[in-house]
Amino acid sequence: MFLTISTTGTPERPATDLGFLLHKHPDKAQTFSTSHGTAHVFYPEASAERCTAALLLEVDPVALVRRGKGKGRGGAPDAALAQYVNDRPYAASSLLSVAMTTVFKSALRGVCAALPGRAEAPLPLRIDVPAMPARGGAELVRKLFGPLGWTSVDARPVALDEQFPQWGDSRYVQLVLEGDLRLSDALRQLYVLLPVLDDAKHYWVAPDEVDKLLRAGEGWLAEHPEQKLITSRYLSRRWGLTRQAMERLELVRLAEADDLEVEAVDNAVDETTDTDERPVPLAVQRRDAILEALRAAGASRVLDLGCGQGQLVQALLKDVRFTEIVGVDVSVRALTIAGRRLKLDRMGERQAARVRLTQGSLTYTDKRLAGYDAAVLSEVIEHLDLPRLPALEYAVFGSARPQTVIVTTPNVEYNVRWETLPAGHVRHGDHRFEWTREEFRGWATGVAERDGYSVVFVPVGPDDPEVGPPTQMAVFTRNDGRSDTGNDHGSTSDADSRDDTGNDHGSQSETHSRDDAGNDTTGTEKEAKAA
Repeated sequence: MFLTISTTGTPERPATDLGFLLHKHPDKAQTFSTSHGTAHVFYPEASAERCTAALLLEVDPVALVRRGKGKGRGGAPDAALAQYVNDRPYAASSLLSVAMTTVFKSALRGVCAALPGRAEAPLPLRIDVPAMPARGGAELVRKLFGPLGWTSVDARPVALDEQFPQWGDSRYVQLVLEGDLRLSDALRQLYVLLPVLDDAKHYWVAPDEVDKLLRAGEGWLAEHPEQKLITSRYLSRRWGLTRQAMERLELVRLAEADDLEVEAVDNAVDETTDTDERPVPLAVQRRDAILEALRAAGASRVLDLGCGQGQLVQALLKDVRFTEIVGVDVSVRALTIAGRRLKLDRMGERQAARVRLTQGSLTYTDKRLAGYDAAVLSEVIEHLDLPRLPALEYAVFGSARPQTVIVTTPNVEYNVRWETLPAGHVRHGDHRFEWTREEFRGWATGVAERDGYSVVFVPVGPDDPEVGPPTQMAVFTRNDGRSDTGNDHGSTSDADSRDDTGNDHGSQSETHSRDDAGNDTTGTEKEAKAA
């Protein structure tokens, strides 16, 4: 990806002042590491009359796939090759916007201690973007940049192939902007509008993106005629965030119209008195439901299978009736984070005797897990490939055979109630499936019949009359007449043949976990993401 910023000057006010404003010396080529590649800043020309700064971003497509977990344009799970072969290394997009915040952080804020007057004054600028995706064509580019003070907005469509003009134009344009603007304003416009024109982002859009948009759009977005389109696309069409941003922009517009501060307009609520009850997060409701079921079962020795970062283990430790708590996860990184959360290194001797964190795979039999009162699989099963569920069933219900097993999983029917979840998407990128209530009940009933358990179903969260609760929970109770040695499950003999230490023999990494480089997908960490 390539971007150049040029300006002109005089002997009294040389163009090389651009180096001060960007905080990058014209006589040096500098390199910066970003989350998805390497950014280079250099000056093709630097004289008193004319100075040009260039930003070149070399994208690492492998890092992009690993960090993005297959999300975004060109990263769909069913298009594996497209994750590595796409336009991302060449066409300006959100990747370049993020690189700008890394490389030109002070310039974006308009901060320059050496030349404060130059930073606050307009400069004769020319910005060249050789290849920029524009979903909406050159006309949309002109609509977005035209009202922002540029004298010239030259957006020329790039032909699919110059040798075959009959093929028409591609969705890319070559953009040249010219005009007298403050450098910080120009950079902030590019930061917002590059991903807007691409109509895609390479990272998950979280609520803090609203604040980023309002900061970058200060002074121009509130009055922009295409405000709604810009806001919607920048926030990846997450309608709840878009509505929140639009409401805040309207406050900004009203405040500017009356020459007031935003706080003076938005003063109808006394912030010192909070009369509204805050909704309880679904993750907390889920943990409370699990704890209630464990107490009702009279369990004292509990397994948290797929414990993730240890939120449930932490909650169990607060209740003295749980005398032995074992957190099991395949990810060493997750167990390390759980240990820090629980403060194991500073825990008293009596408290430390109640808890243990151990590495193990849930699709392998493990003698260490036998003999416990209860086992919890909270937001775990949906991270396994469906063909691996019989192995998990045997390891938990056939081999470990606790008296009580609690399983929670998302109810896919409820997904239509999440206004920020795009249609057809699962709640987390690593979910291999999400079941309806009928599908979950069918699976759980089959497990109970095969393994000598009875099962009841408990809704977790608001129980919608049409689509049910957001989380569905099954509580299995072992029938006393069955042996603790388990059944002979011919269909899962491959799991039974594993050794009893829980060692991975090749397929473990494909079933329940990610590597320890940071892609942890187990246990309670997933429940926080899902909620």
